[in-house]
Amino acid sequence: MSMKSLLILPLAGALLLGGCGEAAPEKPVARVAPAAGRLTVVERTISDLKPAPATLTTRDMGEARARITGVLVSLLVKEGDTVRQGQVIAIVKDDRLGLLTAAYDAQVAAAAAEAARAQADLSRTRTLFAQGIYAEARLDQVEAIAKASGAALAAAKAQRSASAELGAQGAILAPAGGRVLVADVPPGSVVTAGQSVARITAGPAVVRLELPESQARSLRLGDSVQVSIDGAATATTGMISQIYPSVVAGQLVADVTAAGLPQDLVGRRATVMVRIGERQALVVPRRYVSTRYGIDYVRLVRPDGAASDTPVQTRAGPTADELEVLSGLKSGDILSLPEAVR
Repeated sequence: MSMKSLLILPLAGALLLGGCGEAAPEKPVARVAPAAGRLTVVERTISDLKPAPATLTTRDMGEARARITGVLVSLLVKEGDTVRQGQVIAIVKDDRLGLLTAAYDAQVAAAAAEAARAQADLSRTRTLFAQGIYAEARLDQVEAIAKASGAALAAAKAQRSASAELGAQGAILAPAGGRVLVADVPPGSVVTAGQSVARITAGPAVVRLELPESQARSLRLGDSVQVSIDGAATATTGMISQIYPSVVAGQLVADVTAAGLPQDLVGRRATVMVRIGERQALVVPRRYVSTRYGIDYVRLVRPDGAASDTPVQTRAGPTADELEVLSGLKSGDILSLPEAVR
């Protein structure tokens, strides 16, 4: 046997003995969930919610309208201004009303002169009647003329007052206190009696929603709803405060009141989650769900007590502390808290 073979044999034996002495790989130890904090998943009845389009508005809208026909000589407000009830916001002028009032002034002056002459005649006639110069019939005639002159003077004054009041109605007043939404009639425009010059908010802010008439019976006054303004991530809890009794174009209209509704931009879009019925669902407390890399997991307890993380699909539950499980679990499954595993 060669020297090379003698060296290889001891080396191979050493390697064989070394391989036999290595420890066997350890088996993975399953995580065991404690008995405390376990939750059995069961179906329960929850409200079936549906998103409904809505608009942020106010309880009422006031229209500032012209009371006379004429030319809009000045518009004293612009969009966004805050006004008080009775404030002058625009002035309409009709030159014919000024001329008519001047004519009535002349009639008042003529009637006043005629009444003064009649009173002087009456005073003289009474003196002559007392002296026996005039007969009683003459006195009665002069008294009737004096009364007619006085009545004519009162009528002329009333006509002048009516004309002056009609001219004063050229001032357009704010029908309610609030903010000006629309004021788009430029000065110098001809306006007619009853034409709207400005639109003003009135009353508290509300969210006005529309639903198909087939779902009208699902709404109840006082129902709690979730309101989201402009697609905000956080929703506000509101209450249905008004259900209008008429159906317009197949749509039912209702108002929702909520605390802290923005009032800076009337007409903003909103979404209201309204109750349209009931259904069965799997609902678990939010603390039993953990999220990693955008995926929700629950810790599912197997019959042997071992726990494993199972992905689930969830969405918002009936309350802020609950989640509805759409897939990944079934009724009867047992869950453990994510941190309650040893």
